[in-house]
Amino acid sequence: MPTARIITVKGPIELTLFEDHAPNTVANFITLSEDGFYDGTKFHRVLKKFMAQGGDPNSKEGADGTPGSGGPGYTIKDEHLGEDFRRHFAGTLSMANRSAPNTGGSQFFITHLPTTHLDGRHTVFGRVTSGLDVVRNLEVDDEILSITITSKRDHDYTPETIGKSSEKAVKPKPPVKGNPGLTTSSQGN
Repeated sequence: MPTARIITVKGPIELTLFEDHAPNTVANFITLSEDGFYDGTKFHRVLKKFMAQGGDPNSKEGADGTPGSGGPGYTIKDEHLGEDFRRHFAGTLSMANRSAPNTGGSQFFITHLPTTHLDGRHTVFGRVTSGLDVVRNLEVDDEILSITITSKRDHDYTPETIGKSSEKAVKPKPPVKGNPGLTTSSQGN
């Protein structure tokens, strides 16, 4: 399975991506990550003992839009239908949506605790393997310095999009060099 590393101002978060269960959502996340789309975005919504949400280009410094309303300019199809969808446990990586089917784009959230009320409503596409303490310590406006795909399968990752969204597309800025403000004292689960 593919793996990824989110570097935040609070420390690193290591992820395993569930390509077998959510191949298009994983392809979308990998593509956006490798394009530097997430670099410089912030966790714009954090609810303690629930989740941290990020991935909105409107959360970048100097962006015009309202944080929580942006995306890549397209949406992708949900992959949480059927009987074999993944459940929301502590450390689940899941696609945010606009409370309607097929409205995910770039925004994602990571759960602090099991959140069974979200099962079947959001596509689960990964889990935290290290750094859940970092996730639980995130606060609103904590920055994502970079997301690196650390391993992936040997094939192209091109997401299938289903149309333009009402979200404002923002062209990503070049990746930030270095890791200013990175602390590594709180690694692990």
